[in-house]
Amino acid sequence: MSERAPRTRTGDPDLDARLTGLLDAVGATADRDQLFEIFVSAVRLAGDGSERLNLKIANAALQEMRAAFRMFAPYVGVPKVTVFGSARTRPDDPLYVQARELARALAAQGWMVVTGAGPGIMAAGMEGAGRERSIGVRIRLPFESGANPVIAGDEKLVAMKYFFTRKLMLIKESAAFVSLPGGFGTLDETFELLTLVQTGKALPAPIVLLDVPDGTYWQVWSRFVVDELLERGLISPDDLDLYLVTDDVDAACREIVSFFAVYHSLRWVGDRLVLRLQRPPSDEQLAALNHEFADLCTAGAIERTAPLAPEVADDDEVERPRLVLRFDGRQHGRLRALIDAVNRGAMPG
Repeated sequence: MSERAPRTRTGDPDLDARLTGLLDAVGATADRDQLFEIFVSAVRLAGDGSERLNLKIANAALQEMRAAFRMFAPYVGVPKVTVFGSARTRPDDPLYVQARELARALAAQGWMVVTGAGPGIMAAGMEGAGRERSIGVRIRLPFESGANPVIAGDEKLVAMKYFFTRKLMLIKESAAFVSLPGGFGTLDETFELLTLVQTGKALPAPIVLLDVPDGTYWQVWSRFVVDELLERGLISPDDLDLYLVTDDVDAACREIVSFFAVYHSLRWVGDRLVLRLQRPPSDEQLAALNHEFADLCTAGAIERTAPLAPEVADDDEVERPRLVLRFDGRQHGRLRALIDAVNRGAMPG
């Protein structure tokens, strides 16, 4: 990977040299630009005269993120699904069984299950996946006793003081998401996830809203989204493509696994969006994509391409076929539809 120069410095060349020397002293060789800028932020905090509470928040957040990054690192190449849901759901509730069965099905296909490590739906997901395929990101609360028995004491468990750092790790590390009925916390996590994907702040991902047969939770939620958000023009019709509401574990599992049938990942290179694929589309399929999704391009068309120079410099999935387009960043619902079209092979050929 090519070395990048820091974009932010202290403004004092001598101090910058000392920070560089500190990186040398700790043996940092990769991503030195980012590490240098972390040092710069700390130096600037020292000079801001910020109150102690602000410093405690920044300090704890950085410590928590570092601990979580370290925990997740050995599993970076393993697909992970985060399961959200109520801590109050009892083991005899059909929702508990639904969560457990979905987690078991996904674990059997090689996925790891990430939850908040508490009771209820979180425990159900971990029971289904089993301890070896479970990862926990717990919140420290005065009225909770700790992690559920499935993950308690495991090296794949980290505890967080702040909900915002916890949500960051629950969303950042997973490639798919399932929400089961829950309270304010579940709705908060679900709406934040949808906001991040809708605005492109998170990568496209399958989002499943799972209930039990004859359940009304997500049906009522969906009516609210359509009647109050869509009808008022507060979201776009394509935003409804960002999630699937279902009461079927098999359908939920298919939604998650099929998302990566052809699509692999994406990356921005300047003003171009690059979709990396498991296999290339045929000429006929590419023509069909351009016919159906021309509105996604601010200029030009969707094209096949070799790895772009920054991808080559970073050795970033260079062996994969790819498509490139100048993407209209306001249309992430339509981008999801494009990915679905590629995955289902709906185009001719």
